[in-house]
Amino acid sequence: MKKDLKVGDSVSISKVFSDLEVRQFAEISGDTNPIHLDEAYACESFFGQRIVHGMLLASLFSGLMGVKLPGEGAIYLGQTLNFKAPVMIGERVTASVEIINIRQDKPIVKVRTLCINDQGQVVIDGEAVLKV
Repeated sequence: MKKDLKVGDSVSISKVFSDLEVRQFAEISGDTNPIHLDEAYACESFFGQRIVHGMLLASLFSGLMGVKLPGEGAIYLGQTLNFKAPVMIGERVTASVEIINIRQDKPIVKVRTLCINDQGQVVIDGEAVLKV
């Protein structure tokens, strides 16, 4: 395990998802739910407009953990995600991960995963367990 990791270490990234990125994710994932892709359909929904796929938002956690913290070589063992609010296309979000536990007996860390919008509203909350 990396010796420099400690509880409380955190990193974050801000991102605005575009129409093109949402459409590309729909194509890659097969999630073509019209709430993400069809403006007329989405306008009639309780959201009133198209929303970004929750799993596209959650992919920001994977990038942070695999590249920045814990970083290269980290492997997902598990993830919980609680979707709290929708994110609209063109809305800025900030995803962060924070180490909340480091096992002393194994190279395993637990991190809190959090995504908030520019209004400070939590849109995703969860935890991940990683082998480092």
